Amino acid sequence: MHLRTYKLINSKYTKMDFNKMGGLMPAIIQDNNTNKVLMLGYMNEEAYQKTIETGKVTFFSRTKQRLWTKGEESGNFLEVISVKADCDEDTLLIKVEPVGPVCHTGTDTCWGEKNEEDILFLKHLQDFIDKRKEEMPENSYTTSLFESGINRMAQKVGEEAIEMIIEATNGTNERMIYEGSDMIYHLLVMLTSKGYRIEDLVKELKVRHSDSWKKH
Repeated sequence: MHLRTYKLINSKYTKMDFNKMGGLMPAIIQDNNTNKVLMLGYMNEEAYQKTIETGKVTFFSRTKQRLWTKGEESGNFLEVISVKADCDEDTLLIKVEPVGPVCHTGTDTCWGEKNEEDILFLKHLQDFIDKRKEEMPENSYTTSLFESGINRMAQKVGEEAIEMIIEATNGTNERMIYEGSDMIYHLLVMLTSKGYRIEDLVKELKVRHSDSWKKH
């Protein structure tokens, strides 16, 4: 079961000003992984409370004049990850993991945009590897790597790097990409075994990108 981390708006529920706009508050729905804005809906106080309690986004439908949980008919729910208020506490930003297309027309967003960011698959893969380390299921290659120890994991990173270099210099581009993917996967496993994530490499690269960075 997916563990959701939705929570009350920093314990500011009683401060939300639902009366400022006639009892309804705009709620911007954003994908937690891609940061794409998926849709805009409106909540009254009851819809907001139900969203917090159930972990599924619930709006107040202005056309039906009732509470409406997104996905109640289609099954395309919006699983809540976090809820924040803006500086005036009269607009909500709700980060979600969407289950299927968001728009009733079948598109990913209500603006017809694709909700895809391939580079963010690395985060998904990192989460998967973290889960493997936590659960250590049998008959899993990732589990076997963790069980083999850091020396073997480091060796695998080196082996895959060498294979990628061989393909880059004397092989094919297709095989270079294949071996490079192997290298990244084994690198993530090694990082995880040391208590780090792909984001730690990104932070280091961001530091290096600044004009003030100097090589150690």
